[in-house]
Amino acid sequence: MRKSKAETAKTRERILEVASAQFLRHGITEAGLARLMRAAGLTHGGFYRHFVSKDQLVAEACSRAVHSLMSGFESQIERKPPEQALPLLVGKYISRSHRDQPATGCVLAALGSELARADAKTREAATEGFLGLSRLIARQLKNMHAKKAEAQSMAIAAAMIGAITLARIVPDSRISNSILVGTRDHILKSVRRKC
Repeated sequence: MRKSKAETAKTRERILEVASAQFLRHGITEAGLARLMRAAGLTHGGFYRHFVSKDQLVAEACSRAVHSLMSGFESQIERKPPEQALPLLVGKYISRSHRDQPATGCVLAALGSELARADAKTREAATEGFLGLSRLIARQLKNMHAKKAEAQSMAIAAAMIGAITLARIVPDSRISNSILVGTRDHILKSVRRKC
């Protein structure tokens, strides 16, 4: 019996949702299609009814994860003045909870090195995620000229992603925590001096 278009779309969404979580939890390479489809409650053979390749799935899951993260950040800082919004955004991103929960965090920090080796579509989705984060930060830098705010926000976004990535790599919790605190404090102090 053939599925309706609505059922097919719902199944495709479930695969994307599970894939996002599996990629963040296990990495792109380790999250094999059989495991992923099993986690979605589907058979491996059903995958190709929804996606041409794993690369297509990775690109779409990456895009979905980035949009979800940005929506969450935007709702948290909505209606807050920039002097409150930026510290909140930086603090939420560069935090122990973000470091300790890669499966629910930023795809750029969780999969950065794998994304760098991915196909062009996936790298484009990752780049759009980085630029989205950067633009969100730039909107909080109201007292800076637009070009300067753009450059500053890219540096801040890169530092945030790097801090979480390194804090996850370091096995010594004291050093890991120092990376988080030091980067967060440095970002916020540098922004206060320039604004």
